[in-house]
Amino acid sequence: MISLNKITEILIEHKLLKEIVISDEWYYNLPENVKTKSVAHITYDSRQIEKGSLFFCKGLAFKGLYLEQAIEKGADFYISEKFYDISTEAVGIIVTDVKRAMAVVSMAFYGYPQHDLKIIAYTGTKGKTTAAYFCKYILDEATDNKTALLSTMETVLDGKTPIKSLLTTPESVDLYRMMRQAVSNGMSHLVMEVSSQAYKTERVYNLKFDVGIFLNISEDHIGAIEHPDFDDYFYCKRELLKNSKQIILNENSDFYNILKETSKSFTDKVISYSDESKEADYQFISGEKGAFLVRSLNDELALNGDYQINLMGDFNQGNALSAMIATALTGADKNDMSKGLAIAKVPGRMEKTVSNKGVHVYIDYAHNYLSLHTLLSFVRKEHASSKLYVVIGSTGGKGVSRRHDFGKVLSELADVAILTTDDPGNERPEDIIAEIKAHLSTKVEDIIIIDRKEAITKAMELANEDDVVVLAGKGSDLYQIIDGNRLPYAGDFKIVEQLIESGY
Repeated sequence: MISLNKITEILIEHKLLKEIVISDEWYYNLPENVKTKSVAHITYDSRQIEKGSLFFCKGLAFKGLYLEQAIEKGADFYISEKFYDISTEAVGIIVTDVKRAMAVVSMAFYGYPQHDLKIIAYTGTKGKTTAAYFCKYILDEATDNKTALLSTMETVLDGKTPIKSLLTTPESVDLYRMMRQAVSNGMSHLVMEVSSQAYKTERVYNLKFDVGIFLNISEDHIGAIEHPDFDDYFYCKRELLKNSKQIILNENSDFYNILKETSKSFTDKVISYSDESKEADYQFISGEKGAFLVRSLNDELALNGDYQINLMGDFNQGNALSAMIATALTGADKNDMSKGLAIAKVPGRMEKTVSNKGVHVYIDYAHNYLSLHTLLSFVRKEHASSKLYVVIGSTGGKGVSRRHDFGKVLSELADVAILTTDDPGNERPEDIIAEIKAHLSTKVEDIIIIDRKEAITKAMELANEDDVVVLAGKGSDLYQIIDGNRLPYAGDFKIVEQLIESGY
């Protein structure tokens, strides 16, 4: 519950309020007779309207018709960037930026739940989800399962019950509702992924994090409906640094010096890590089968020692070290880290199985240049003399630059590329596949099979003993996004399991 008067005060504080419209009368201050009116429900989805709702008019395709429908369903208040000439007694609050308004009003409506949580926030082109899960497992040890999670894969608000996430970073109304629910459930910590789109669309406007981690950066999410170019993408990613009380940086990242200087402008607490640079505050040295050593000349967080993770790949040991530093800054100790990392699992990340005829199969969510290149490089290193089959597609409507990138990586590292469907959205899978194929080297054999299950089956049929099949992009997703709908999909790992059970 929040009063209209409080809402306008917040909007004025953030220089967002333009005017107020009531029954075609325009005001610059709330009339006395409506100041005490209160809002008991907020939403940006007209399907969720309740009697007395405050409705946010947002979206590139928003039409006045949607506002009329919301008012007919019971909305008594609305916030919009423009005046809609409709006959209504609903109180209209006109603002300069409805997305920012939605963020600051949402956090106030839900009682600023961020103040009741220690929040660790990750950004980066790859590794966010894995590192976030490492944090969750460590903090579960430190807090007795009082850690919430907002990740690309799953949302956990009670410390233990995962539900499938719809967005990497939720819309601000949903974000603060979830935070409040987490606090009500007794959670003390929150680990979350912060996407570039979260800053581009103001979902986390004015939200401050206890610890912010910048893992890495490479071109991704470049397209008509996302970021127009790399500069815009990188700028949005760097916004996390401006909003973090303490910052952790991967010294191996491209543009590290820019990240370091940006960070120093906003906090005195900047901690770096690396597997190469001796100038980093913390280093990790990879061992075999997930073992690694952490060392620091000035070990102020008391992290030096030996650790073990279940996930393969040196890059995951770096993700683990970032989680160790983040959780040390928010209350965990070495014992929590050793226990948490040893049992940490990440849905759809570096899952492996072996078929009946000895084919090594890797399933991973790798869905951009950096993650795919890292994955295939690791597989090549592990299976240097094996033939490598890669089953891959690309999403529709976003990350258009990935299609060129996938062609480039496949040309460098794959022997056979089986091009298929991966969340085509409103695009034709054939068109997306054609764009990937256009950037393939002639040395790479390509096979086009639109149906993803059939594509996986074909890879398993073709591969012989000691060959490698990599299923990239879908991870543990149990749906395909087609024409705006999430259609049920068995999942890459389940399909492989079924094929192996049937004799492959």
